[in-house]
Amino acid sequence: MSSRGRRDRESREPREQRGASTARASSRSRRDADGERSRGRRDSERERARREAAEALPVDLARVKREPGTGTGTGSSVWGGSGTAGPAAPVRVKREREPDGDSDPEPEPAVRYGRFDPEDQRSRHCPYLDTINKSVLDFDFEKLCSISLSHINVYACLVCGKYFQGRGLKSHAYIHSVQLSHHVFLNLHTLKFYCLPDNYEIIDSSLEDITYVLKPTFTAQHIAHLDKQAKLSRAYDGTTYLPGIVGLNNIKANDYANAVLQALSNVPPLRNYFLEEENYRRIQRPPGDIMFLLVQRFGELMRKLWNPRNFKAHVSPHEMLQAVVLCSKKNFQITKQGDGVEFLSWFLNALHAALGGTKRKKKTIVTDVFQGSMRIFTKKLPHPDLPAEEKAQLLQNSEYQERMVESTFLYLTLDLPTAPLYKDEKEQLIIPQVPLFSILAKFNGSTEKEYKTYKENFLKRFQLTRLPPYLIFCIKRFTKNNFFVEKNPTIVNFPITNVDLREYLSEEVQAAHSHTTYDLIANIVHDGKPSEGSYRIHVLHHGTGKWYELQDLQVTDILPQMITLSEAYIQIWKRREEDETNQQQGA
Repeated sequence: MSSRGRRDRESREPREQRGASTARASSRSRRDADGERSRGRRDSERERARREAAEALPVDLARVKREPGTGTGTGSSVWGGSGTAGPAAPVRVKREREPDGDSDPEPEPAVRYGRFDPEDQRSRHCPYLDTINKSVLDFDFEKLCSISLSHINVYACLVCGKYFQGRGLKSHAYIHSVQLSHHVFLNLHTLKFYCLPDNYEIIDSSLEDITYVLKPTFTAQHIAHLDKQAKLSRAYDGTTYLPGIVGLNNIKANDYANAVLQALSNVPPLRNYFLEEENYRRIQRPPGDIMFLLVQRFGELMRKLWNPRNFKAHVSPHEMLQAVVLCSKKNFQITKQGDGVEFLSWFLNALHAALGGTKRKKKTIVTDVFQGSMRIFTKKLPHPDLPAEEKAQLLQNSEYQERMVESTFLYLTLDLPTAPLYKDEKEQLIIPQVPLFSILAKFNGSTEKEYKTYKENFLKRFQLTRLPPYLIFCIKRFTKNNFFVEKNPTIVNFPITNVDLREYLSEEVQAAHSHTTYDLIANIVHDGKPSEGSYRIHVLHHGTGKWYELQDLQVTDILPQMITLSEAYIQIWKRREEDETNQQQGA
């Protein structure tokens, strides 16, 4: 290539580069110009819309409200300044709406959780409230979804009574409402009512009776008058009942537990403590402790039994018994008959421990009501097969000397005399009878009884040192051996009132007890064979002064004279105080 061609190419390359940079600059300037024009058009459109709105709004200068700092001159215009130099701040124009006599005033928006949330007008005018069927509502069973078996966020359908989980789309409650057109639901935890599938909260005072049945509450004034009221309550189905004298459902073989729970629910101090949930709500338990569930379920059952506004005249102890099965590690079950005394002993001790009580120092409502104390004198006996000389020598040792220990008790066990083995001349077994005071002689401090163990024999005698406000007697009717359980049918003759236990106290202890007279308030009876029998209970209603017999769901009144003819198994006696003694003497 010649030198001239090389110079032409070199001069052409800078011109091409300068042309490309010029083209990029011109395209950038065109884009900027287009952006300016578009912004200008938007600004002009906004300004035109503002002017049109200002022209359409009839400004009444008498109703113009001015922001502070906008000027106070008399010649100021609506949008201008006050005649002074400099730009003036705009004046906010507020148009007051003329009252319309035909239209209803708009509701004020409600403030919820820090933001304005207008209340749904349908909340107070739900059209589905008439579909609620109170006759099928039963809140005694465990709060589980009937489909997912989950206890989280459970709702009760108030039309069919079933439990479902959730409230949102695709939840079991939502699907149930769409499929069956059941619209009213109750959250079993928050006690709020909702309409599904529209998903708005229902606010209506006529639904308060449903929430009260689900979670009854008692005031201190109401609790104080429970033992003075004799008024019958009427259930939703029309049946009448006395609060506290309510049948318990026998699910399969739990009548032994029903009788004990009924008896404890009629002990006024224990009842009053559990009727008010605040008494035990703040008790601290270690993490993972399930025993406090027993306290919660017993409190719920107590409030249901004494609820004067129940929908039905009986209560199902389903949740209470599930807690018993869980906390006792299946030692006591719903499907298998149990022993009433064993259940009573375990239940009182479990309640005491769950409430934070200890064996000696820390007391609870259980020990305040039922705990007494006694002295136990124990003397070891030599083996009966030893020669007399060796026996006399052993009795001189300190090991065979009598020892005394102080012990507490929640109930007293009364031993029955041995039942006859033979029939009489009419080929019938004689049913023996024994007075209550003769079997109480076990605790007079002088009566000795021999107790045998696998290796050793002991002589024991008992003496009462402190009497509790409520005394429990357990009459030992069952004897167990390696082959079978035998029941003693002996009838115990006892008075209903005025049982004085002063003679069973030592002289120094008698001076510390001004009241030693007891009256019967509950009597649990076992009928039938040891393994196939049934339980029933006689209860005194303090308000009416009448006795009632309860066997599962059956509640009947009974004469006091008939109570003493039964095979009593567990009895609860109430200590008579000063005012009650005066009333008895006046009567």
